Order: sequence, then C-alpha cells, then structure tokens
Amino acid sequence: MIKDYEMVIGLEVHVELKTETKIFCSCSTAYGAAPNTHVCPVCMGLPGVLPVLNGKVVEYAVKAGLATNCKIANYSKQDRKNYFYPDLPKAYQISQYDIPLCKDGYITIKTSEGTKNIGITRIHIEEDAGKLIHDFRYGTMIDCNRCGIPLIEIVSEPDIRSSEEANAYLEKLRSIILYTGISDCKNNEGAFRCDVNLSVRKKGQEKFGTRTEMKNINSFHYVVQAIEYEYRRQIDVLEAGEEVVQETRKFDQDSGKTYAMRTKENANDYRYFPDPDLPPIELTPEDIEKIKSEIGEMPDAKKLKFTTTFGLSESDSDMILSDPNIAKYFEEVVKNTSYFKIAANVLIADVMRMNKDEFVCPVAPENMAKLVTLFGEQVINSSTVKKLLKRMWEEDFDPALVVEKEGLAQINDREILSAVVEDVLKANEKLVNDYHRGKEKAFEALIGNAMGRTGGKANPVIITEILKDKINQ
Repeated sequence: MIKDYEMVIGLEVHVELKTETKIFCSCSTAYGAAPNTHVCPVCMGLPGVLPVLNGKVVEYAVKAGLATNCKIANYSKQDRKNYFYPDLPKAYQISQYDIPLCKDGYITIKTSEGTKNIGITRIHIEEDAGKLIHDFRYGTMIDCNRCGIPLIEIVSEPDIRSSEEANAYLEKLRSIILYTGISDCKNNEGAFRCDVNLSVRKKGQEKFGTRTEMKNINSFHYVVQAIEYEYRRQIDVLEAGEEVVQETRKFDQDSGKTYAMRTKENANDYRYFPDPDLPPIELTPEDIEKIKSEIGEMPDAKKLKFTTTFGLSESDSDMILSDPNIAKYFEEVVKNTSYFKIAANVLIADVMRMNKDEFVCPVAPENMAKLVTLFGEQVINSSTVKKLLKRMWEEDFDPALVVEKEGLAQINDREILSAVVEDVLKANEKLVNDYHRGKEKAFEALIGNAMGRTGGKANPVIITEILKDKINQ
C-alpha cells in the first residue's frame, strides 16, 4: 500500500541570527537570562513605541541568500502578520509577505539516491515570538525574552520526497549557515528549528494532496520520525476513504506520533499589510557585492579541497566540515605537517571524541602538527599518540621535546622486538595453544602482552609480523 504513494515535503526553517541586539530594539539577545529581563517597551509592543530595524539583520539575511544561490531584492518591505497567541504581546508579528529579501535559490544535497537540487522559494526576515512554559503547578507562564529576537525563515520548494532527503537538506543548510557565521544554529536553544509541511499523493499523480504542518521541531532525528509517522497516517486516512484535514499538528517526542493542534491558517487569515512604522529596505548592487565579499569559503568548496589536495575520504571530509571551527583547526594543523590523513584520523578519532557540545581544542595547531608528524614518521606509535594527547589536553607542550626527554620513541629494531616475542611465546603456552585451536583472540592477547613488555613503545606492525612468523613455525 505504501509503495503506491509518495510524500511531498516542503520545509520552513527558522534560524535565529547571531546579533548582539534584537531586531527592532537594543535589548540583548543573550540566551539563558532570567525570564522577562531582556525586554523593553518596543519588543513588548507597548503603545506609542517605534521599531528601528537592526541593519545587521539585513546583512545576515543577504549572506544567507547569497550562500544558497538566491536572488537578492534591491527593494523589499516589512509587513504585519496579524494573529492572536499568548506569546505574541503585540498580537501581530513583523515579517515579510510578498516582497522578501531573497528568493529563487537552491542547495545541492547528496543521498543514497545521488545528488539533487532542492529549491528555496524565499528567505525573509522576521521577529521571534515569546516562549510559553507549561508547569503543572502554576499553569502556563510566558517568557518574553525571545520576543524580537531576529530570525530568517528559509522556505523550501516542495521538492523533498523522503525523510532521508529532508535530513540531508537540513544538515546541508545548517552547515551553510554555520559557515556564513550568521548563526550558531544551536538546536537545543531553538536557534535552528523546522516546520514540516507534508502531503501524500499516488505515484504518477501531478496534483498535490492536502498538506499538514508539523511545527517547531528542533532535532533532525525527530524531523525524520515525524515525517515517517505522518506519511503513514495520511495514507491510512486516504485508504479508509476519508480526507486529510489541512491542519497544524504537534510532534510528540515520547510517542513518536503527531497530534492535531488547530486548523491550518491561509495567508488571508493573517491580514498582512505593510508595517506603517518601518521604511522599505533598499539595497544597491554595491551593497550586495560588499556583503558577498565578506562570505568565506563554503562547505562544498572546502570539501573539494579536502578530498583532492589533502586526499581525505568523503566521509572524513564531511565529519571535519560538520563544524567550521573543526575545519579551521584542521587547516591550521596541516599547514605544519604533510601527513594530512593522519591529522584527520587523530582529529576524528581522538580530538572530536574529547568534545561534547562545542568544539574546543586546547592544543595549539603547531603542537598537534608535531604530534601527527612524529606518528607519521614512525617515531612514536598510536598508543603513545593517545597518551601524549591526553597530557597535552591538560597542559599544552611540544611533544617532540617530551618524546626525546622521556624516551618515548617507538622501538623499531627487529632484533629487539624478536627477542620480546620469543619471551612472550615461552611465557604464554596456553595462549599459543588456544591460537592453534582457532581462537583468534589469543593472538590479540599475545600482541598486548608484547606491547606491555615494551611499555607500549613497540612498533605494533612489526610486532604483529614477527609474532605471525614465529607462532606459525
């Protein structure tokens, strides 16, 4: 039954911009302040106040548009979107309606089905609403600190046909936004959240089905779950001979299901009209070119360099490029070493695992490059790399000096290692017999024993070669 249908998805992504002050006033945008402390008459919408547009918001929105191949409007305006909701003190939101700042863009994604362009209908600026906190003791409370936080809304075309494509689109879009520097895209702080518009239709049918909208999902994993559930739910409705209702639905993380919240509004329900307190936004070609010149290298260009110049695999490149801070650190490291792949391996296998939320590395790139080079030149082995890195994390130092001072250099002398292996075989007859009976783990235990006898300094490759020769004689 499911194979007879296809899903049609469009995503609306809200991105909080990394400005110091709000979109129309001088209140701080800092996250985590005590409730209702970053507010003023302007962002609370009190009578008689006048909003003043933060110029950085326009600049950042244009950067997002240029980075996603959009056309930038030389003339646009801001509109009032009217609706009543408890977290919207003014009972309207200042947004953009018919003349957005950016339109007609696209980004390229890659999935198991290959590459595909996903169209971007528009990117417009708007202010965020407040936040409702539901508490079983006190009821529903409101925190207005988020009122007036500057947002861009990135609206895709309904080009997405699977949850895999949706996930790839969100990951690619988040990466692009991070590299422009306009937002930190912290999902847990609501700085990058998504509304999913989904409908289903029979395969081969051109007309779209009735869509539902799932609001404010701030996890890619939950977006995938919501899509898969809603897809099956709508098919069940149609197969039962009923009609899908155009409505806004909530995704419940605990149950993995969606639930109806309210019927979905249309544009005319919002009674849009130009905001009378704000002048139009006018940008000259020179303004746009200046903003364009401030955008750094984007992920796709960096990936090409990582896979060609540095010889990294696509998967390793993707992991390093997932965060511009990681990519920047890697590029600083490889300025001082020619062992690019080893640098990537150390970064992915060790450094990134030592980070939790944000990428931080207390080791200077020059010292990390020296550590990588010592390993690449077989001066030290992987075990020593891990031990030194752990120490350098606590207090940074030149690893080459410590290796020489403490005698940590790798033992590569075959005669010395051959003698070590002989001793190990004599002292571990049971492991030798277990190996000959087909127990491969016995061989690993013998290697570990040999490494232990050298204080972890033996060349593991040479140890393995010698052990294989001697144990099979």
